[in-house]
Parts: sequence; C-alpha cells; structure tokens
Amino acid sequence: MEINAKMVKELRDGTGAGMMDCKKALKECDGDMEKAGEYLRKKGIASASKKEGRATSQGLVGSYIHAGGKVGVLVEIACETDFVARTDNFQDFVHNVAMHIAAAAPLAVTREEVDPTLIDKEKEIYRGQMKEQGKPDAIIDKIVDGKVDKYYSEIVLLEQKYVKDPDTTIGDYLKSIIGELGENMQIKKFSRFQIGG
Repeated sequence: MEINAKMVKELRDGTGAGMMDCKKALKECDGDMEKAGEYLRKKGIASASKKEGRATSQGLVGSYIHAGGKVGVLVEIACETDFVARTDNFQDFVHNVAMHIAAAAPLAVTREEVDPTLIDKEKEIYRGQMKEQGKPDAIIDKIVDGKVDKYYSEIVLLEQKYVKDPDTTIGDYLKSIIGELGENMQIKKFSRFQIGG
C-alpha cells in the first residue's frame, strides 16, 4: 500500500510520534492506522524499559486545582534534562497526571510505598468475607491475593486506570511519554488536598 504524507500527518497528530517513526509504523502495518498506533505504543513502551535506571535530576512540580477549589494536587515528576522538562509534551503529561490524582485519589505512587498495615487490614477483611461465604480454606489465600491485587490497582497511582483513557494505566501512559520524549522519567511524589477530607 502507498503511504502518503496525509496518512503520516494523521498518525503523527494522533500519537505525537515523530514523522519517520509514523512512516515506518504505517509501512509495517500496511497503512492500517489503528495497528500503526498500537505499533508505536508498543515501540514506545519497549524503548522506555531501556531507559529505566538513568538519572532523573530535572523535571517539574505541577499543580492542579479542581473547579470550585475543593480539591488540589501538587505532583513532582522528574526527567533527565531541563530541555525535556520545558517541552509542551512533558508539561501536558505533568498536568494530566495532577488532574488524574485529583479525580482518582491514589494513596501512593508504587506498591512499595503503601503502608503494609493497610494491606494486612484489607487481607483480614477479605479473609473474614470468604469464611462468611463458606469458601474452603484451600482457596481463600488465592482469592485474598486476587482481591489485594485489585485493591492495589485502585490505590496505587502507576496501576490505576487513567481517567482520560481507561484502556491504559498511568504506568503505561508514563512509558509512552518516555518512549515519545526519549528520556527516563519518574513520578516521584504527590500531595492531594481536599476540603473536609
């Protein structure tokens, strides 16, 4: 199939990827826009994993105040260079993550940051529920582990479904931005403030 400039521009507008990457993706996927978009996303995620471990000493502190001023968020996101920190894509990412935190109210960035006593309490509750339902002891642990994983996906920022695109997690969104901008990035920390919360 003939790949023309209009197709490349359309894919670029939709993904934010570079012109050459878009052209290559369209060639690889025989001009199929949807498959080319997935191809770019996978490529971004693959290249993101290569960048893990590189120092992130630059970045931004972003803020978001929800309409009405009842919820506010501060978030620190680090990258490798000041150049990338000043790009529109990076600044949009910081803003979107702050807005997501305001909406989804995570408790921690990663699983490791979650207070273990909170998880122990949840396990105890789930175990009690399973016993109440008469589940055999042999399968209770597996059910509890599954419920704990689901709980993590609700309270851990990187595992939450992104409010603007529920088909992706914040972790995947981060990886796609790393792939797009070519630098390692980390969501370092956040604070969420809520009136009466």
